[in-house]
Amino acid sequence: MENDAEKENEKEGQSKRNKIIKGTIISICILLIIYFGMAAYFTKHFYFGSEINGVNVSGKTAEQLNTELISQIKSYKLNLKERGSKSEQISGSDIKLKYNSDDEFRKLKDKQGNYKWIIAFLDTNDTKMTAEVSYDKQILEDKINKLSCLDNKNVIEPKNPSFKYSDKGYNIVSEVYGSKVDKTALYNNVVKAISKGQTTLDLEAMNCYVNPKYTVKSAKTTQIRDLLNKYVSSKIIYTFGDKKETIDGSKINNWLTVNDNFEVEFDKDKIKNYMLDLSKTYDTIGKTRSFVTTSGRTINVGGGDYGWDINSAKETENLITYIKQGGTVKKEPTYSQTAASHGANDIGNTYVEVDLSDQHLWFYKNGSLVVQGDVVTGNVSQGHPTPEGVYWVKYKERHATLKGEGYSSPVDFWMPFNGGIGIHDASWRSEFGGSIYMSSGSHGCVNSPYYLARTIFQNIDKGTPVVCYY
Repeated sequence: MENDAEKENEKEGQSKRNKIIKGTIISICILLIIYFGMAAYFTKHFYFGSEINGVNVSGKTAEQLNTELISQIKSYKLNLKERGSKSEQISGSDIKLKYNSDDEFRKLKDKQGNYKWIIAFLDTNDTKMTAEVSYDKQILEDKINKLSCLDNKNVIEPKNPSFKYSDKGYNIVSEVYGSKVDKTALYNNVVKAISKGQTTLDLEAMNCYVNPKYTVKSAKTTQIRDLLNKYVSSKIIYTFGDKKETIDGSKINNWLTVNDNFEVEFDKDKIKNYMLDLSKTYDTIGKTRSFVTTSGRTINVGGGDYGWDINSAKETENLITYIKQGGTVKKEPTYSQTAASHGANDIGNTYVEVDLSDQHLWFYKNGSLVVQGDVVTGNVSQGHPTPEGVYWVKYKERHATLKGEGYSSPVDFWMPFNGGIGIHDASWRSEFGGSIYMSSGSHGCVNSPYYLARTIFQNIDKGTPVVCYY
């Protein structure tokens, strides 16, 4: 009995195995039929999920595509999405857009094959295809050149952040993105979009715009602001005796600019103009001065080369250096030439006084009269009068020879103060003063008796003022 039961179980097991094998074979056969059936279908039809130039062509034949895509390309338009919600279009018909050949789609299908349709569901390399198109490149370039976004009248230039000054310092003003298009980037992206059959080109997304190099978030922007604030925190106080001129942020901000390379620059012309204004106010060379003569007469004497003279070029550079330091500086400006004192009368109390009318000279040192005497000045009748004005002694020389047209005169004491005009002894004269100068005067010099010239020479220094007046 046990043997019969075992045999029966074995038969049932064998039957189940046979059914499984049979089912498997049938399933394989069905799958093979489906596979080869689909392979036969995809001999002429494109795989499911296939795209050509962005158009879904699943299950279509090359012949159908010739009709459909050629029809579509005739109505093709590329929409250019621009900043400011603006847009422009380039039509395929305008640039003579077409597929390279009628056989283009068959070539693409042949490349796809028909037996890899299952793999195509997982690998899209053979389902995403591009059919080559052609167009008139010159017409496309002309079309792009005529776009409104490239018209200079419509272009807003991009700008880096700017900086606005107030009494509290500098604030950052946001950058301007503008609407300037990078023509090369635009052209390349248009060509790419057309070749892929894209219908929209977002200029912003495709980086077709020329953007500012820096923004409010750039570290460089903060650095520039901080540097500007350092500069306007400076205070330079120029002193002129009991007067002063203060330079602070209210002036300095007008001299600062940020150039296209995002660097702080000083406007040297404006600073130099400021220095020239200071010179007009405080320089005294050639200006008319009120002078009290030895006789007690108050006169106005102008002209000459004595006085204060600010070195504008040097002090312009110095001022920039002080501003860059960002601190407080109190000083006198740099001078090309100085005088004895500041104020209405900068002559001081050491000077030579020459009364050209009375032909008399006085030499004062530290307020005390050192020497005085009659002199002979320039010959008026021959057109050589000694010029009036305030001058200064350029140097002094012992045993000099004075030369000019028709004369050569050795002197023991020579003290020039106005070009070739100076104070010197005149051994060839026996008389001084009076009206000698009217007809028998010098070539412009102040001829002095020996004792007078010697005493002056022994006590005078370079730079001493010489006041000549009539």
